[in-house]
Amino acid sequence: MTTFHSNREQPGCAAHCRTEQARFQGGRRKAAVGDEGDSSDMDRDNQTTVIKFLLLGLSGQSKQEEILFGLFLWMYLVTIIGNILIILAISCDSHLHTPMYFFLANLSCIDICFSSVTTPKMLLNHILGSKSISYMECLTQIYFFITFINMDGFLLSVMAYDRYVAICCPLHYSMIMKPKLCILLVVVSWVITNLHALLHTLLMVRLTFCFNNTVHHFFCDPYAVLKLSCSDTFINDLMVFTVGGLIFLTPFTCIIISYAYILSNVLKLPSAHGIRKSLSTCGSHLTVVSLFYGAILGVYMRPSSSYSVQDTVATVIFTVVTPLVNPFIYSLRNRDMKGALRKLISNSRKF
Repeated sequence: MTTFHSNREQPGCAAHCRTEQARFQGGRRKAAVGDEGDSSDMDRDNQTTVIKFLLLGLSGQSKQEEILFGLFLWMYLVTIIGNILIILAISCDSHLHTPMYFFLANLSCIDICFSSVTTPKMLLNHILGSKSISYMECLTQIYFFITFINMDGFLLSVMAYDRYVAICCPLHYSMIMKPKLCILLVVVSWVITNLHALLHTLLMVRLTFCFNNTVHHFFCDPYAVLKLSCSDTFINDLMVFTVGGLIFLTPFTCIIISYAYILSNVLKLPSAHGIRKSLSTCGSHLTVVSLFYGAILGVYMRPSSSYSVQDTVATVIFTVVTPLVNPFIYSLRNRDMKGALRKLISNSRKF
């Protein structure tokens, strides 16, 4: 006897099938939720596993990198030697133990440190054939970069104030610019810049970084590193524009006001010789201020999201070029400095 299977489902079977299908779909939903949880855990793990960054440098071509290595090595050595000569010349010549040269010696010391924060790591990576920098090294570089770049600004403003007192209040210069005041101005500048650098470094520590750890620069520029973060950088950008803007604009405003008073007083002088003599003492300082602040304004006075590879050129100006040209600007246009350098070199030859 042949048994035919009907296409119509039995009521009990249909209910059983619907129950199994619901269980299967429920299981799939639970599995999907579990997979999402696992993937989110993996994402969190990936965000915290960035232990180093890759510094791409200024060029991706090997021939250009060789040329840049030689150029940066030459500029770094000239920067170190030139600024050390300035410090030694001022220290060895008693005629240069004045407030202006005291600040210039401090500026030379800062320029040595500023160049040493970024350039040696780039040169070492090229020699070793590596582009990596550890997470802690990167944060350390950011801290000292912010410290020394702000110290440069504060010292330039103090030097502008010194020129203002020398030109506008010459009879009271020795009474105003006492050694205690000079030391106090430098110490206060150090305290402010270190606290400012600490603030931005601690804000950087709270950020998380995902898979992208490639820095399009030859050092850990704060803006270039901020662009790599997976976290919200609103607070970092806010601090840059508020606290950073205040730290930047305060010395810049002091420089503008000082030279406004200097210019108004110089124009009142009766002779052209007196005008040239007064402006000659300020020309070197104004050249350095223009180079330094012009480059910084073009790079950092905007959101970090707008930071581009082209900004690295402007960064090179105030990280490498300005410390390089400072000794030449201040020595070639200054008779006292040229005399002190000649005396230093002649005394060194005797030994």
